[in-house]
Amino acid sequence: MKDKVSALVVVADGTEDIEATVVIDLLRRANFEVTVAGTKEIVEFARGLKIQPDILIEQLPENAICDLIYIPGGAKGVENLSQNLHLKKIIMKYKKNNRWISAICAAPLLLHKFEILQDNDKITSHPSVKHYLDKYIYTDEIIAVSGKIITSRGAGTSIPFALKIIELLTNKELSDKIAIDIVYKS
Repeated sequence: MKDKVSALVVVADGTEDIEATVVIDLLRRANFEVTVAGTKEIVEFARGLKIQPDILIEQLPENAICDLIYIPGGAKGVENLSQNLHLKKIIMKYKKNNRWISAICAAPLLLHKFEILQDNDKITSHPSVKHYLDKYIYTDEIIAVSGKIITSRGAGTSIPFALKIIELLTNKELSDKIAIDIVYKS
């Protein structure tokens, strides 16, 4: 059994700050091996935070697959990511290899555009993009899990979303411990 769960987080200019940083932080607290891949060497998030990704999306080998890929939202960030055909190939590889695919806020639109979702997938998203996703089993719950696809609503659901990812990929005890450590719950 391998020591660490691996996660790939993809970001672009316009990615929602909270949705990226909270999930990255909590996954790292859970001892996930997190790689942040960006569309360029310095990415500016929606609220002006600038980060330096570990690697460019274009440099990711198509055959290197983590346990989970995570796509944060932010309308402009999702739009920018949706134009990346290399990312599409990578996400399709995750689907083909039955790996976890997670998306929050507007990011389920990317899964729709890249034809990752099936009609019977239960999903959620930011309310502003719900009408684009009505062909799926849409829920207003803060987190939806359908097979190996995990979706959530937006910036305000980032903490429970990250904790759910940790629970699903490791165990509930670790998820609960981190929730207590960050004083999310006592």
